[in-house]
Amino acid sequence: MLGAGAVAASLPFADPLFAREAAATRWPTVANFVNGYVERDIVACMVARVGLGQGEADTIAAGTRTFGGRGAVDADTLFRIYSMTKPITGMATVMLIADGLLELDQPLADVLPAFANMQVQRRYDGPITRDNLEPAARPITIRHLLTHTAGLGYTIIQDGPISAAYRANGIVPGKVSNMAIAQEIFGGQPARSLADFADGLAELPLVYQPGTRWSYSVSLDLLGRVIEVVSGQSFDSFLQERIFTPCGMTSTGFRVAHGDVQRFTGNYFLLGGIPVPIDLPQSSVYLDEPAFPFGGAGLVSSAHDYDRFLQMLAGRGVIEGTQVASEAAVALATSDLFPETLAANGGFERNGRRFGFGAGGLVGTGAAAGLFGWFGAAGTVGLVNTNWGLRHTLMTQYMPADAYDVQGDFPLAVARDAARMMQG
Repeated sequence: MLGAGAVAASLPFADPLFAREAAATRWPTVANFVNGYVERDIVACMVARVGLGQGEADTIAAGTRTFGGRGAVDADTLFRIYSMTKPITGMATVMLIADGLLELDQPLADVLPAFANMQVQRRYDGPITRDNLEPAARPITIRHLLTHTAGLGYTIIQDGPISAAYRANGIVPGKVSNMAIAQEIFGGQPARSLADFADGLAELPLVYQPGTRWSYSVSLDLLGRVIEVVSGQSFDSFLQERIFTPCGMTSTGFRVAHGDVQRFTGNYFLLGGIPVPIDLPQSSVYLDEPAFPFGGAGLVSSAHDYDRFLQMLAGRGVIEGTQVASEAAVALATSDLFPETLAANGGFERNGRRFGFGAGGLVGTGAAAGLFGWFGAAGTVGLVNTNWGLRHTLMTQYMPADAYDVQGDFPLAVARDAARMMQG
């Protein structure tokens, strides 16, 4: 695989048309996948970026930034990556572990004392009353936060009183749109700062006992506050200094500058199968300063930039000679970190397969060993196989993500083409 990547990187791709044709020739299944979705007019655009080892990635792009628009998309087009933010926050956390400023099994309360004596709902999503609460059996740890096993909830997952309490306390992991109807669907008004977010979260009960079950949650958002306290700098500046700048991720951040609106895509919500705009570039919520940097779902990025993050992971912490993270840190972040206290039926499954979980992303097992990454709420994909050096990023914008099987089918398309390369 690394040899194939070196060959791909050496080809004469200075001419854009030649580069597009060459990419489609090397990744024909991916090209058919991308073009098929756009040609059916069910997404406005799609950009795939696929690379091997430390070689230059190929880009396959189709469509325009908005339905009916004229702006063609490419590797530098900006997309809302939502939960693909989580592995970046996870990696930042593990870098602090490597620095000796945190420990994997350190109690969260060592950093944020308000989480010292947590209560847990006896009945999942039941009432928030004394008779439905019990003390946490063990402290929440950094490991629990990284792997969604802390017992924390999520407004997109929970129902009933606990969901209402999250919204009332500003435990909202981001804003999707300025439209009133979108606010009703996706949540309420977020807390004013990461500190307020953490303090409000500590006042609410857990939905599961810590360390027992994988349950998608705001834990990576909370780690943003942990990173602030431990590092002594704002969460967003830490990401910029330690990950974005050394990786060459020049188009990634929690806000879109007005000068970059012409690179920004529209986001659509499918109502009865019809894509309805909920966040268009010129009026996007991402043009405003966010309440705080949302470490679970707040970033905007490009296919080029996210591939740079994956390239750093494929290089085991090194990208083009720059040491971003230690090899040990990358190995830890991309390994199965599930706690030993996990219930037998408490793991993570996707499409009928069980996976491990690392620092904010799934971890492949068996034939998928080496796989690490995660997905975004608007159909995006960011995965790397550190054993093969295979990086694959997909950017598009539609919600809900499971309306189409983009996130399940795209990795299979990449794997099919990669297998053909290996055989060749």
